[in-house]
Amino acid sequence: MDFQSTLFEAPSPGSAVGALAGLERRVLGQGAWLDVLPGWVPASDDVLETLVRDVPWRAERRQMYDRLVDVPRLLHTYMIGEELPHPVLTEARDALSAHYADELGEPFRTAGCCYYRDGRDSVAWHGDTIGRGSTHDTMVAIVSFGDPRRLQLRPRSGGPSTSVEMGHGDLVVMGGSCQRTWEHAVPKVAHAGPRISVQYRPFNVF
Repeated sequence: MDFQSTLFEAPSPGSAVGALAGLERRVLGQGAWLDVLPGWVPASDDVLETLVRDVPWRAERRQMYDRLVDVPRLLHTYMIGEELPHPVLTEARDALSAHYADELGEPFRTAGCCYYRDGRDSVAWHGDTIGRGSTHDTMVAIVSFGDPRRLQLRPRSGGPSTSVEMGHGDLVVMGGSCQRTWEHAVPKVAHAGPRISVQYRPFNVF
């Protein structure tokens, strides 16, 4: 795996994830917001190695007009009740569920994983609007491991876009109406090493 980890990485005392008190909320408009916390998982190298090695990654093909095309990333989703591949991921999910309990009103239940092998892997503009995300405010919490990649966001109704760079161990939470009123994407880049995103979602949000 061609990834250069930080030379200064050190475990967080007593916990594998940092405190969530440092979250910065960015209001996007139309009821949508982002919470951003760089370096939330300070000791991420072992998580990345475990994800690459142990997740049963699958390649998908999708219909695009008149032909089938390869989805430019590898995928796997851990459904409700399935054990996550690293204890840090379980701790992260539980910490997020506790922190957002009053605002979200339910725990995060599933963990979708996307493996961007290099800069050619990407995800096109979309919102998580299958299930309750199409009609209700909800949250999707993303923890990123590996090389930095830029998460871009744009309003569905048109207007200026914005972006946030997600690095090794960074947390971004998309909340409010974000899935309905905004779209997000991870564009292709000329050069990038491997990056895996873990997306925690409540029940029936895809």
